[in-house]
Parts: sequence; structure tokens; C-alpha cells
Amino acid sequence: MASCLCRYRRRILFFCSPCILLLPIYIYVSTSLIYVMKHGAPGVPPVLQTHFTASGLKFSGDLAPHPVKAFWRSELNSGAQWNIIQYMTDTQHNPILKPRLAANPPGISYKTERSRRSGNGCSPDYEISNTMPDFFNLPTQMKDFVTSMHCREYPLIIDALDVCDGGPLAKKRAPTLLLAIKTQPADFVNREAIRETWGCSGRIKSRGGRQRLVRRVFLLGKSKDLHIEEKLQLESDTYGDIIQWEFMDTFFNLTLKDVLFWDWFSRRCTHARFIFKGDDDIFVRTPALLDYLLAEEANGFRSNKMEAFVVGDVINSAAPVRSNGSKYYIPESFFKGVYPSYPGGGGVVYSGSLAHRLLEVSQKVHLFPIDDVYLGMCLQRLGVYPIHHPAFLTFDFPKDEPKEPCAYHTILLVHKRSPAEMFQLWTETSMPSSECRNATLRVKTRVEFR
Repeated sequence: MASCLCRYRRRILFFCSPCILLLPIYIYVSTSLIYVMKHGAPGVPPVLQTHFTASGLKFSGDLAPHPVKAFWRSELNSGAQWNIIQYMTDTQHNPILKPRLAANPPGISYKTERSRRSGNGCSPDYEISNTMPDFFNLPTQMKDFVTSMHCREYPLIIDALDVCDGGPLAKKRAPTLLLAIKTQPADFVNREAIRETWGCSGRIKSRGGRQRLVRRVFLLGKSKDLHIEEKLQLESDTYGDIIQWEFMDTFFNLTLKDVLFWDWFSRRCTHARFIFKGDDDIFVRTPALLDYLLAEEANGFRSNKMEAFVVGDVINSAAPVRSNGSKYYIPESFFKGVYPSYPGGGGVVYSGSLAHRLLEVSQKVHLFPIDDVYLGMCLQRLGVYPIHHPAFLTFDFPKDEPKEPCAYHTILLVHKRSPAEMFQLWTETSMPSSECRNATLRVKTRVEFR
């Protein structure tokens, strides 16, 4: 019995020896090392291989590279006022990034944001001078813009109620082309010339002989001159084509005419197929424009191209003008970057369906003082690229181009032209000579820089 106990005691001492006690530690450490090598340490992001097999490609030998950086902007590298405000707006509307920065960012005043949304009036925000170091050195029109750029809802003073038919037959009676012309209250002569020439309202015969309904509206802010305001009311009573809002009609407020017109269009003339938006000092060959649009509509109807149709004189890679003496002057303290591609504001055409999309996306793009650049910003957000057409001469004919006898029969619009020139060109292009009767639209591409 004693020898048996001695034998078991030797076995117990063997299993309890220090070497044997280290065995579980060895197994744990080995297992942990294998896990870390495979998955990375707990709480530490694993080191990614340069390529991986994307899900859904298990039957493919192709490997996809990992993205080198996040696909959203995690920080803002610009101290410019517009860039900061737009960055905050992007953050608030980003479905992936939750708006942790929805509160007031450092140095930016949003005290009037509530009034902008409610539409109960909106006062200038003079506190913005504290966030722009050069505010007091800016031109007056720039200071006026930045102090009121948070305001974008203004009541109508004059409305064009009968331009488009309402009711159950509104879609069938909708105009093929709605002319929305930017003008100032005092430009009575320009408006009258347009009404009697290329902006005539009614059933217009295209160059191809097809009759299509064209309607016209003029877009205005208000004037400080009460006598002009009284004459404008009489003009509206006579023609019924004036749309006027309660904001001062200045160059930097042209963007308001865009966003407020898109809202008006969505309520008053929602079924118009095409919209021409242009200045009141241009000449348009309306019959030729109708032919062009009808052809584009026929080609793009089945493929839904009209959802993204916009055409004009497209300006690419333009940069802000930094010269203080220019009316296009944009200081670095307000905006940094390169402008997106945009059609020149002298005259641009887009589909009615795109206008509805522009209204929606404009709510997420902060107002910018140059209207055609702002349109380009909205188009960029929609992923829409404007079509360049050389027959849109928003910078007039090239100076080095010889003037051909039938030059005006090859264009869709030209800028700038006086009222007298509008009458002359309308007569000339409406009754073309035998030499010019078969002239085709310009195809020569030209390069312009602003």
C-alpha cells in the first residue's frame, strides 16, 4: 500500500511541476498571436491589403483596390465664407454623416435662418462683418449681398396669373416654350421691343412650318423710384406678363430671380416643356429655336434625356474674378475654388422637367451672387452637364470672324442687341432672302474665357 501511494505521489508531483504549469500559458499566447496576425489587435483597425476580392465577385480573379481615402470630406480646408456655409449645408443633408455640426459653426452667424425658413420676413445680418476680415473694404453690392444672402423667400408684388392655363386641361394646353426674361423695372423699351419681335406670345410657326404655343414672362425685383413702380403696374395691367418680387433689383440679386422663378414655375406653369431664360438685351430666332427643341425632344423622348436637358454657351474652368473694379468681383474671403461648368446667363434653355429638379436641389445650394455660376452649381449637384451649342452667342460673334451675309440665319441667339437692332434682325430673319433661306445652324466651336 505504501509503495502504491509513493508511485501516485511521484505522478502528482510531475503534473504540478513548473514546466507543466506553463503549458496553458503557452497555448493561450500562441492562440492570441495567431488571432492578432489574422484579424489585428482588438480595438485597432486591421491593416488592409492593397487589393481585395469585392463581394459578388467570388467567381472572378480580378481584385479591386481599397479606397485610399474616405469618399466624403471629413474637414474643410477653406476659410471662405460661402465655402464654410455650403460645407455646413452639405453636412446637414448628408445621409451618411449625421449632422453633429448642425449647430452654429465657429464664426458663422445663423441668427436669421429661422426667418428664412418661415417666410415671415428676413432682416439683413450685419454680424457677418465679424467673420469676414475685409468686409468693410468690399464694394457696396458685395456687402449688400453677404448681409442678406440667407434670405431667399420674398413675396410677389405682381403676378402673371394668366400666362399658363390651369385646371384639368393644363397639361394639354401647356406651352411648348416659356420665355422667362430677366429685366429691370426701368427697361420699358426693351420689354416692348421683345413683345413685338422674338418674344411674341401665342401660337408661333417654326421654321419647319409647325405651330407651337409660346408664352412670355418678365422677371423683376423692385425699384426705389416710385414713379417707375407706378408705370410698371400699368404695364402689368396691359400685358399681364410681369412677375415682380419684393427684393431690390440689383446685379447680385439675379440669382433670386432663378430660385423664385423655379418656385413660381412649379405652381403656375408646371407643364411647360421648355424654358428659355435670358436677358432683355439679346435677340432670339424663336422659330429656329422651336425647330431645334422639337428635334431634340423627338430624339431624347424615349431615353428620358429631357430630364437632364440644358443647352447654351457653356463656359468651362472659369475662375472667380479677383479684380475689385469688375462687377463680377468675388473676394477670396467669400469664395475659393474654380467654378463648375455653366451655360452663359445671356441665354440658356432647359426642359421643364429639369426646372422642377433645379427647384429641389437649389434648397441645398447656398445662394451665390452670380446667377449663371449658381445654375452651374445646381447642375453639378444633379450630375447634369450642360450641352454646348455654338449657335448660342452670349459673347456676340467672334471679333476675328468675317461677317457672312447670312450670319444671323445661322444662330439661335446673340447678345447684346438694342431694341432698334431687335426690330431690324426680326424683319431680316423672318423674311430670309433666297441666298439665306437654307442656311444651317453654326457648328464652329469657339473658346471663350471670362
